[in-house]
Amino acid sequence: MTDATVAPNLPQWMRDHVARYQSSGGTDGHMYTITSPNVPAMSVPSLLLTTIGRKSGQKYLFPLFYGQTDGGYFVIASKGGAPDHPGWYRNILANPEVTIQVATTIMPAKARTATGAERARLWEQAVKIWPPFADYQQKATGREIPVVVLEILR
Repeated sequence: MTDATVAPNLPQWMRDHVARYQSSGGTDGHMYTITSPNVPAMSVPSLLLTTIGRKSGQKYLFPLFYGQTDGGYFVIASKGGAPDHPGWYRNILANPEVTIQVATTIMPAKARTATGAERARLWEQAVKIWPPFADYQQKATGREIPVVVLEILR
């Protein structure tokens, strides 16, 4: 994943997180600890997703919170509740072949958007992992936040 670059529009805290994750080979950064004023610290599992830019053709890295499902993983295309989908999600719609790093393990995967009962089940799990996802959905009027399944290619 060294040939991928951090997406240029990511906030500094995400850039710093990717740098920590990569410099440690995944031993530091897999569990991301969030501290906010007046809120207890919370640790959330994170992975690194590499997509191919739909316009540029370049490989881009994105740190995302994740959950596990049926031998694979899932991530949430929330963009903090913005009205439009994140760039990484638009990239996977154009090319679902991705690479992920979960802790120290790097693996190829195929991304797909969950629908129906599967989406509802995974969304419920996601909100347990990171409760602010529920707030993001309320802010994201006009769009249902996608739940993306990352199926490991063997």
